Amino acid sequence: MAKLQQRRSQNASGDFYVDTTCIDCDTCRWMAPTVFNRAEEQSAVYHQPNSQEERLQALQALLSCPTASIGTENAPQDIKIAQESFPLPVFENVYHCGYHSEKSYAAASYLIVRPEGNILVDSPRFSLPLVKRLEVMGGIRYLYLTHRDDVADHQKFREHFQCDRILHQNEISSSTQDVEIQLEGDKPFLLEPDLLIIPVPGHTKGHTVLLYKNTFLFSGDHLAQSRHTGDLYAFRRACWYSWSEQINSMEKLADYSFEWVLPGHGRRYHSDRETMQQQMQNCIAWMKQQ
Repeated sequence: MAKLQQRRSQNASGDFYVDTTCIDCDTCRWMAPTVFNRAEEQSAVYHQPNSQEERLQALQALLSCPTASIGTENAPQDIKIAQESFPLPVFENVYHCGYHSEKSYAAASYLIVRPEGNILVDSPRFSLPLVKRLEVMGGIRYLYLTHRDDVADHQKFREHFQCDRILHQNEISSSTQDVEIQLEGDKPFLLEPDLLIIPVPGHTKGHTVLLYKNTFLFSGDHLAQSRHTGDLYAFRRACWYSWSEQINSMEKLADYSFEWVLPGHGRRYHSDRETMQQQMQNCIAWMKQQ
């Protein structure tokens, strides 16, 4: 839990604050942008909530902070309202789970609600308020893991929901050796008629992305919106396997059409298909210059 005695001096005076344990993951800043910003390589409250909407967003960010670095001077009496608001709607039947895990350096996790069975994309923190909400929404059929970095509490979700986990063989480690569905090779894998898994080696050797309904791309750590420019971006300084392979993967991914990029790290991007395609080409051109 955040500690008042560790409250950062950069916080605006008032109830909400960020303490010195912040790891600069950016979660609170994109979840509640009118309340939190970046100050000297950590987050801080630059504007105390002055509406119910801002307060709810700040509480959602508090619950999602992977290091519990956000606190309030007074115990929030409305915390249950924030807990029950998760998963947060993104668009149609796609939701952001919140409750980011420090084990995944705050990677975002998403839920796709489908009559055929819900899909959990990457693992959030195994938090009982979230688990109860997932139960109400129909449980989990598949836990799709983009790559080894964002598996977090996958075992606990498997044990609770008896979901089948999906991960590429090149990402398997001692903690994921019992994953039920282990993908092989470099060819796209059609999980269901509306769910296509596409190998995109680069960030890691076995990284994959999930394309849902040819509209939503769950991109893990392969592709995201830059918080600095607002453009699509690949993480050059966090490429653990091969930058040249990541460029090749991006070029292949550009052959697909989609409207949303929903990453593990980085920010979401949404546009019409023509703009998305241009953004992809711009990203590839930038990557080749690095």
